[in-house]
Amino acid sequence: MAYQDFYRLSSHAVITNANQQILLLKAGYADQAWGLPGGGLDVGETIHQALYRECKEELGLDVQIEYLSGVYFHAVVMSHAFIFRCHIQHDATIQVSHEHSEYRWFDLKDLSPIQKIRVQDCLDYSGEVRSRAF
Repeated sequence: MAYQDFYRLSSHAVITNANQQILLLKAGYADQAWGLPGGGLDVGETIHQALYRECKEELGLDVQIEYLSGVYFHAVVMSHAFIFRCHIQHDATIQVSHEHSEYRWFDLKDLSPIQKIRVQDCLDYSGEVRSRAF
């Protein structure tokens, strides 16, 4: 990569409820897509620090990281996404940020194809971090 090239890194949380549904947030910007909590790293942040910060900003909650399950390259946005299995307290109240319009719990079958792969890899984690490119 050249010095002036733009490249992104992001960290995202797979959080499930008691029914094994996955928490997604609806963006209030761009294409208003549903996505996992998390976002881009700030300069000088580790992938863990970014995930803690982003989840606090987006959910109004602290998350507990269990493990890193995968690293995924997305050519469309020139980005690597780090996917973590995370937990929140079962009685926690989610307060979505101004960047999001709502949150919802989704069944795995209802996720987009790429999102489904990343989440399934996370839920099937056996100690080996997955790596895929889309």
